[in-house]
Amino acid sequence: MSPRPAYAADRLAFLLSVVPYLIDHPGVPVAEAAAHFGLTPDEMQAQVERITGMGVPGTTKTYGPEDLFDIDWDALDDDGRIFITNRVVIDDAPRFSAREAAALIAGLQYLQAIPGTTDTEALAGLIAKLARGASATPPPVAIDRGVTDAGLDVVRDALARGIRLEFDYLNGRGELERRPVDPLRLESRDDVWYLRGWCHLRRDVRVFRVDRMNDVTATDAPAEHTPDEIALSETLFDPSAEDLVVEVRLATSAIPGFAEYLSDDSKLVPDGEGFVRTSIRVAHFHSLKRLAGTMPGLLTVVGPPEARTAVAAWAQAGVERYRTARAEHG
Repeated sequence: MSPRPAYAADRLAFLLSVVPYLIDHPGVPVAEAAAHFGLTPDEMQAQVERITGMGVPGTTKTYGPEDLFDIDWDALDDDGRIFITNRVVIDDAPRFSAREAAALIAGLQYLQAIPGTTDTEALAGLIAKLARGASATPPPVAIDRGVTDAGLDVVRDALARGIRLEFDYLNGRGELERRPVDPLRLESRDDVWYLRGWCHLRRDVRVFRVDRMNDVTATDAPAEHTPDEIALSETLFDPSAEDLVVEVRLATSAIPGFAEYLSDDSKLVPDGEGFVRTSIRVAHFHSLKRLAGTMPGLLTVVGPPEARTAVAAWAQAGVERYRTARAEHG
């Protein structure tokens, strides 16, 4: 039998990978570890025994028992199981703090929640390793995934199966239209899910907010356009010939978070200390109202007049609802 390249070609790389594996799998049977690394049980046992000759010299520059890896020899000889009983170097390596580990765990939990994520077992294993490897027990964290829109599961299923969707959607003129769409990509921005897809009504790629898609239906028709066929830009909101151009006054401090709304022809013109004027493109005034509501004091709609009217009416309606609710509850 020819030597296994896993440890014959680069024994150091192999040993660096096998030690963390054995630490994460205490008591693993020799045969199971051998299958994991593509070795025979005898080869695996030989490598485990070799580990006991590895270590780091102590302060006297000599090797004492505490400076070498050690294993439970009785468990290995009698039961064929591998336990590392003395670990060196690894125990002294820098570790994530509890807060650092918690932050990373939260990010991994968010990835698990993204529709279409398939390797959830690998993410769960990494979360467990972070929890065990932190310098202290990380505080419990959980990602609030919000209220899942009923249409989200339908969209996710259509993406996985490569079939066309149909749904009702409000167009730029405030008209409700039935859209046949080949789904291309599902992504989120600030807890809002968006679908990028080929709209057969517009004969082009469009972006749809999932929570504004009504009566979402997966058809039996296969998608004519697929993610492999259509190259999507990294920018979620690409300019469209049907977009409405709106002039706004924007605080300079808000520009970094506003970048996705700016196009190549958007010019930033100074307009008083700390502010600029620029133009943006929106699909319809409904999205403009939401944008203005998330940036109080930072964004002012300058024109056209119908845009200012739409935003002002929306803000006034909110004030009236607040006054009514306050009066009803004293």
